[in-house]
Amino acid sequence: MARKVVITGLGATTPIGGDVPTLWANALKGVSGAHTLPDEWVETYNLPVKFAAKASTPASEVLSRIEMKRMDPSTQFAVVAAREAWKDSGIEEVDHDRLAVAFATGIGGVWTLLDAWDTLKEKGPRRVLPMTVPMLMPNGPAAAVSLDLGARAGAHTPVSACASGTEAMHIGLELIRSGKADVVVCGGAEAAIHPMPMASFAAMKALSKRNDDPEHASRPYDRDRDGFVMGEGAGALVLEAEEHAIARGATIYAELAGTSVTADAYHITAPDPEGLGATRALKAAMFDGLIQPEDVVHVNAHATSTPVGDKPEYTALRAALGTHLDKVCVSATKSQMGHLLGASGAVESVLAVLAVYHRKAPVTINLENQDPEIPLDVVVGTPRELPEGSIVALNNSFGFGGHNAVVAIRSV
Repeated sequence: MARKVVITGLGATTPIGGDVPTLWANALKGVSGAHTLPDEWVETYNLPVKFAAKASTPASEVLSRIEMKRMDPSTQFAVVAAREAWKDSGIEEVDHDRLAVAFATGIGGVWTLLDAWDTLKEKGPRRVLPMTVPMLMPNGPAAAVSLDLGARAGAHTPVSACASGTEAMHIGLELIRSGKADVVVCGGAEAAIHPMPMASFAAMKALSKRNDDPEHASRPYDRDRDGFVMGEGAGALVLEAEEHAIARGATIYAELAGTSVTADAYHITAPDPEGLGATRALKAAMFDGLIQPEDVVHVNAHATSTPVGDKPEYTALRAALGTHLDKVCVSATKSQMGHLLGASGAVESVLAVLAVYHRKAPVTINLENQDPEIPLDVVVGTPRELPEGSIVALNNSFGFGGHNAVVAIRSV
């Protein structure tokens, strides 16, 4: 029989909270993390989108000056979140040969890469820093967390666009179930609020252009949605074999009951309009966790606020849950935090775990005129109380390239 995997530690640094307690409090209040960018480069490059959701707590307030200099911003966020999750888990002693890391990113060290390119062009090769490659490589966050914690059972780096953070949880679950690790620190990190990604996403019409009203720009399921808001940060979760957690008297938030990863094989950026890959991912995650549709009470949806992205997710949820979907409450937390790309699935999984643990679903903001083609029961206004007994929450993540990842979280 497969080992049961539980969640014993949570960490996050996000646009609406630099730690998990603040993130959770603001997610329940419906706080927006989107603001006009104060950076000079916004005007220097005349960017069409002049706002984003930056991390509310700079990493420099948590890390030392030396650590800051040796890490790309994406890695800085990863270490901040992972340290909080590790401390929250209460693990004092661990067999480091049985401790693994699965930490994801969608883009990686874009600030380091492009800053080094500018330095090379302007000042020549001698001025390029020797730490450039370790800082820009996509596995930088996973490597840094592994070094920080002494995790020797493997340091894995899924890079699957906006599904990356959720796919890291899939890897963590499989590592523990297979007996290759007892504890896995998994998550995702991203720091791509940079002129080049901003310009690129704007050029493909993926970003909202509500420059005059950033706080209301991310509008999942709204008829007037016009794109996502770029966010940054990291989320981390400590996964643990249940017997390992019980033996040390750990506080258990929830069970990671099931996970899945599928691919659309449809288009490099657009989702399958019928949501077929997402449907298979949802059904596979439930099958993996021995979950019936009636067990599901809450979904933290991918819900990016793009005109073409929101509806296929609804179609997939309807196909996977059937008529029971009408009894499931849905939170679209990107409305508050923006889209954290490769970190989004990890941060949203933290929120899904807390929803199950506290039996309360966070709110969706900016939904004023719900798209009639997406008739979901969306949590707006005030948090929604979740029922007692055994309950399940799903977290969905879908990424460019047709990547689909779903996790199913069960109460304990």
